[in-house]
Amino acid sequence: MITKEYSFNKLNALGIEGIIFDYGATLDTCGNHWGQVIWHAYQFADVPVSESDYRAAYVHVERTLATNKTIMPDFTFDAVLSTKLQMQLAYLRDNKVLDVPQLELDIMHDVMLTYLARNLKRTLDHSRFVLETLRKRYPLVLVSNFYGNIKTVLDDYFLLELFEDVIESAVVGVRKPDPKIFALGIETLKLPAEKVMVVGDSFDKDIVPAHALGCPTAWFKSEAWEDKAHDESIPQMIIKDLEDLLG
Repeated sequence: MITKEYSFNKLNALGIEGIIFDYGATLDTCGNHWGQVIWHAYQFADVPVSESDYRAAYVHVERTLATNKTIMPDFTFDAVLSTKLQMQLAYLRDNKVLDVPQLELDIMHDVMLTYLARNLKRTLDHSRFVLETLRKRYPLVLVSNFYGNIKTVLDDYFLLELFEDVIESAVVGVRKPDPKIFALGIETLKLPAEKVMVVGDSFDKDIVPAHALGCPTAWFKSEAWEDKAHDESIPQMIIKDLEDLLG
């Protein structure tokens, strides 16, 4: 078996000594916004809704989950996805967008959940490999807007032990894009901000606040939720695959 050697030339050139990762869409969907990922599941399952109606359901559910305790600390990510899909489908039914029996809604839910879970596992297997390789040289911290169960999610996918610390919005009471949540990660690493790379998929929630603190950034650019122009001179790296960090 041939083991590939990585140079870490890009990170070394930037003087990186520690790395902060976002979770959602950065580690679990190859940089694609979860709103888009779930929409593709709707298309795969032939759910008869327009993209605009789906987007309304997605936004409603995300706002609801951000302000209540629907997600419990022991929820795995499969449980989170299942809950989101159930809430979205219920919203579409209650707003007369989907006029189908409950049994048909349940079938749509199960088809989408299976599709999403299969793709999720493949992506996280790749992310785990990259994180394990990076961890041999750099301490890693995770900073995430999440629902209070991120450690359960990470543990379920054998990722928790790869991080020196996990800083979660629902626990610390600060949400991105507030730079304070990234400042907590920098404090954990005990490194100057200019030595800490922040890796994230969201330009506005990850790259901009991290840059404001003086951190070098790597923007995981892929399928976005909004068609919006960004100043691509801000991030030091623009990546299409997590493995780009190793070169």
